[in-house]
Amino acid sequence: MRSDTTPSQASAGANLRDQALRTPPEKLGFVADADFPDVYGVLVDWPLGDVVASILAPRDGSASLYTTSTFGIIGGGGHASVRAAAQSCVSVAADCLARSHAVADFPLPANDEVYFYLLTYAGVRRCVSDLDALPSGADPTAPLFDAVQEVLTKLRMTMEERGSDAP
Repeated sequence: MRSDTTPSQASAGANLRDQALRTPPEKLGFVADADFPDVYGVLVDWPLGDVVASILAPRDGSASLYTTSTFGIIGGGGHASVRAAAQSCVSVAADCLARSHAVADFPLPANDEVYFYLLTYAGVRRCVSDLDALPSGADPTAPLFDAVQEVLTKLRMTMEERGSDAP
């Protein structure tokens, strides 16, 4: 954690991340259907130096970014481009089910790994990927990493648009 970050600011992202991983799908109003039969969301933990970014993409498109520092973006689902990217990401995440394993704890990854937490109706599953292999496509979860980056790009673009409208 950076020294200029207060514990309450840094813990806000951690609390939101934990809530996303621990809240049962039925409390969110999510039930299995033809569009999302197994996976209702994905939360990706991606180390970026001394900060970990957690990107949440649930089936309703309400994507968010939490970090272990003070930065975050909440409420991306209010934008059609973010909703579409998040829903696409959940569909891609379903393709990773076979290489995931069920987990009950949710640690942050080491600096050379990315954790993909698949939020399923039967519980949380995790895929562990090599950070260096993802950009080249050498890791089998590379398509999911690309889909997550699209969500992140759309979130960033909405923040830039909002900033350009500021007085």
